[in-house]
Amino acid sequence: MSAKATFSVLGANPDVLTCIANLSNDLVFTPPTFANRMLDDIARTWSSQNGGENIWANKQVRFLDPCTKTGVFLREITSRLVAGLEDEMPDLHERVDHILKRQVFGIGLTKQTGMLARRSIYCSKDANGVHSIARGFKTSDGNIWYSRGRHKWEDDRCSYCGASKSTLDRGEGRELHAYEFIHTKDVEADLQRMFGDEMQFDVIIGNPPYQLSDASDSASASPIYNKFVDQAIALEPRIVSMVTPSRWFVGGKGLDDFRERMLSDRRMRVLVDYIVDKDAFPKINLNGGISYFVWDRNYLGPCSVTTIERGGIASEPVSRALNEFDVFIRRSEATTILRKVLVYKDKSFAERVYPRKPFGLPTNFFGQASQTKNATIKLHCSGKVTWVKRDQIPARTELIEKWKVLIGRATDGNENYPLPIWDKRGPFVVGPEEACTETYLVAAVSENEQTAKRIAAYMATKFFRFLVSLRKITQDNKAEVFGFVPDLPMTRNWTDEALAKRYDLSREDIAFIDNMIRDVEFSQ
Repeated sequence: MSAKATFSVLGANPDVLTCIANLSNDLVFTPPTFANRMLDDIARTWSSQNGGENIWANKQVRFLDPCTKTGVFLREITSRLVAGLEDEMPDLHERVDHILKRQVFGIGLTKQTGMLARRSIYCSKDANGVHSIARGFKTSDGNIWYSRGRHKWEDDRCSYCGASKSTLDRGEGRELHAYEFIHTKDVEADLQRMFGDEMQFDVIIGNPPYQLSDASDSASASPIYNKFVDQAIALEPRIVSMVTPSRWFVGGKGLDDFRERMLSDRRMRVLVDYIVDKDAFPKINLNGGISYFVWDRNYLGPCSVTTIERGGIASEPVSRALNEFDVFIRRSEATTILRKVLVYKDKSFAERVYPRKPFGLPTNFFGQASQTKNATIKLHCSGKVTWVKRDQIPARTELIEKWKVLIGRATDGNENYPLPIWDKRGPFVVGPEEACTETYLVAAVSENEQTAKRIAAYMATKFFRFLVSLRKITQDNKAEVFGFVPDLPMTRNWTDEALAKRYDLSREDIAFIDNMIRDVEFSQ
């Protein structure tokens, strides 16, 4: 097949890169339509930097995908450059050869993805093979490099990525996930070693792996995409654009410093946030949604934020300061309501909330089926009520005699709008001589039943649940998700009507909350 024919079929249906199944949530393949949306934003950013210049008509611009999998970004970049450079370089073979040898570069995450990328770009697993559309490469890698990296173990952890030695220090036949781009003290020297020249990239783009599992339990997985983002920005290209899970906006294991850096970086020019993961990547399950950003080295200012609602419906871009709050508020309409609440400077409800495992009992702990003379403490467990002795409760025994408001430790994870936030039972009150396992969170404690019931009713309001939703992007309930909720005096019953009046919410504000938060009759 000629080079001209090769690039002419890229628009054919179905595109093979839309049909490949993901290897895992660690290695998520980027759909071509999503990649092209990112490239459109990069082109607009470049144009604004360079007096309207078309980036695809510039034969000097260098692109790097440091975490290439299928090669979709480099393939689509190549296709655009082939069209954009036609006037300056009329000979197709000369043009393609120049682009593939001088402009597009990638680092494979694994040996398999390196071959996938070379097949996508060179039409051959070997860049110097007989079927390759590139001419003159001396190595089979070409400009798509892969090398089996190594972790640097210190006290059972990799000092580069934090991976567990007991999990990933394994034999030659298995993948180590020691990705080259982030397992180095001198990435610039490594890039020169890979590509045989002193490399300064203009655009770094990619969809990095999202996490590394610390053990067989996926719940203990640690994020890793942030390390790719930090390394890319440290290279100081003109533009960085990367895909990330949206969870870093409000939380995530080890992401506090990363979030603070990203939200305060005024070079963040574009942020596109898909509320529902499958509107971005149909074949994955990633609670909390997907987003991508465009970082512009030569820009200082507010960020253009676009929210993609369920069904792929895009909002109008809104220019915002990302660090107005300590977490990123995904919907611009919500910031108006939040400002009205925070201006009162009420104490935060989060100060009422106790840590996980409030009585020191894990989820899999159960007492006995019925009350006895010695087992007098009613224990709320996973799906049932059992009975335990007082000396079986290892922590916070002083709470046993209090009235308590409980909520499920893990409830709705912000996927099905309008959001319920809590499970069907909702917040419920338990009295003295009662405790719970880690299945529940102690949201508040009171000296009397009336106050506890008022707290539970307050927690059931749409207003309360809406403010929780701004910080709750996964199923976990913890003190942090209550951070925006005001801790109001429980000398009265708080209803949505009373709360709207107190905070001077407009009809538009109330309608927005109604649209976001579901009407629910909690069983309690």
